[in-house]
Amino acid sequence: MEKTQVPNGELTLRTLAMPADANAAGDIFGGWVMAQMDLACGIRAAERARGRVVTAAVQEMAFAMPVKIGDTLCVYTEVARVGRTSMTLKVETWAQRYLTHVMEKVTEATFVMVALDAEGKPTPVPPL
Repeated sequence: MEKTQVPNGELTLRTLAMPADANAAGDIFGGWVMAQMDLACGIRAAERARGRVVTAAVQEMAFAMPVKIGDTLCVYTEVARVGRTSMTLKVETWAQRYLTHVMEKVTEATFVMVALDAEGKPTPVPPL
């Protein structure tokens, strides 16, 4: 029997996939999905850094299945590592299928975020 998958991390962002975010076939653009993941990482990393952060890198992202118009995109984040000025976040993106409770994992990636000071220079991430 196959084990049911559940999201890893903390639910950080939920948003609705709308027609303006889709191609002619009704599939949501991958770039839109990635932008939502970036927003979620920015939220989570800024909370951890207690200040401004920027995206420094995104490592390997592949789409397992499409997101469709009407799906609720759910982005889960987990701070996997904290360095001096950077944080590595594991991100999973799931689609709650339109008008159902069915949740399917769409993609995952690793984001590296850097904390910045008021002048826009890298600054140490405060201890917990």
